[in-house]
Amino acid sequence: MSKPVIRIIGVPIDLGADRRGVDMGPSAMRYAGLNAKLEQLGWSVEDTGNIEVPIPETRKIMDKRLKYLDEIVKISEQLHLKVEEAIKDGVVPLILGGDHSLSIGSLAGLSSSGRRFGLIWVDTHGDYNSLETTSSGNIHGMPLAVANGIGPKELTSIGGEQKKIREENTVIIGARDLDEQEREMLHRSKITVFTISDIDKRGMKEVVNEAIRLASQGTDGIHVSFDIDVIDPAEAPGVGTPIAGGITYREAHLAMEMIADSGLLISMDMVEVNPILDYQNKTAELAVGLICSAFGKRIY
Repeated sequence: MSKPVIRIIGVPIDLGADRRGVDMGPSAMRYAGLNAKLEQLGWSVEDTGNIEVPIPETRKIMDKRLKYLDEIVKISEQLHLKVEEAIKDGVVPLILGGDHSLSIGSLAGLSSSGRRFGLIWVDTHGDYNSLETTSSGNIHGMPLAVANGIGPKELTSIGGEQKKIREENTVIIGARDLDEQEREMLHRSKITVFTISDIDKRGMKEVVNEAIRLASQGTDGIHVSFDIDVIDPAEAPGVGTPIAGGITYREAHLAMEMIADSGLLISMDMVEVNPILDYQNKTAELAVGLICSAFGKRIY
């Protein structure tokens, strides 16, 4: 019997954010031994390398409300095709970032592959801003909204005109920094949001159980998009937007272990690892550990 296959796709993009350094995230995770550790779990790993991404110094911002739009569209289109191909090949795409704008491409690829999927978005932020609500113009604050058909057509039409997610199958875990208008937009949607306060009150086990239930109803599996800034900066210092009071090391691992136990994981993003802001590659090593938990690593 052949081993299950993970196909790694690096996206060294920092065009979606103001702070530099997340372009080195894929290299930092590989340096932390990602490929070998996944192989030790019994997976066969195909590392396709990185999508080519231009550096900001070689480009001009044409619209401060949508910074580097043209470049992000091109990168998203490339990633969409790679993720679609991976799903159709029957392998599990693992996308390494890079800022969270890359999820525009990964979700478009899942959608165009024909697989019905639920989404668990583990993040401090909602990433549900639009052209009208953004205060920064940074597209890494918009990918979930784009996947739901909200935003410029250049982005929402990648992989087809349809919405890329089903709201009722979409769950945010760990939110603790939502913009006011973003919060209002999420309230009007059917997306389920579990804040850090919900985790405090209900516990991570109950929250993740409910997230898996919602994301799996009527779907073929679950895509996890994990922004490492959801973890408290004491544990994950190498992030561009650190916010005190995040989930703990063990809460994060428990969530990924429960997703692995569900047997429903069909693809994953790990984003916003910033080695420039890190300490001795601590955050990248944590990200690799969480990926391994999601793919079946156990304490015993």
